[in-house]
Amino acid sequence: MNKLIFTVAFLLFGYTTAVHAVTIAEGPYSPDWQSLQNHTQAPEWFRDAKFGIYFHWGVYSVPAFGDEWYPRNMHIKKSKECQHHIETYGEPSKFGYHDFVPMFKAEHFDPESWAELFAKAGAQFAGPVAEHHDGFSMWDSKLNPWNAKDKGAMRDIVGELATAIRAKGMRLV
Repeated sequence: MNKLIFTVAFLLFGYTTAVHAVTIAEGPYSPDWQSLQNHTQAPEWFRDAKFGIYFHWGVYSVPAFGDEWYPRNMHIKKSKECQHHIETYGEPSKFGYHDFVPMFKAEHFDPESWAELFAKAGAQFAGPVAEHHDGFSMWDSKLNPWNAKDKGAMRDIVGELATAIRAKGMRLV
């Protein structure tokens, strides 16, 4: 019986927020390249799906400058993000990325209209990036206190999207 056990450490704003040992149930594959090479077929639903939408949205939309790499780039001197940050908010050491979290309200977020738009576009699957490199979880995380349910939006963004996307007959990816 092969079980894969590993440690997950959530890093957020330079701090380790949680460390947990996770056991993944035994499956038909072992953790080696040969096992992966034996898996050549995609699931039937995926083979038939011709179009899907995968998207990024998170705290980095508050400064709305550059891209989802804003939290990294705002600390790189001479980067356009750093210059913008200093001119707009002040030095990153005084106004950090974590200061954007309370501003991430998602007051116009409507998962049903998003799912409707995806369906009208012809998507057969859709899904958000649930947690980007900034370490902010877009779901109701019990492991990471920096999450959209507990801070900022105060909503389970991924959970709401999952329900809406599935209600339109699409797969959540």
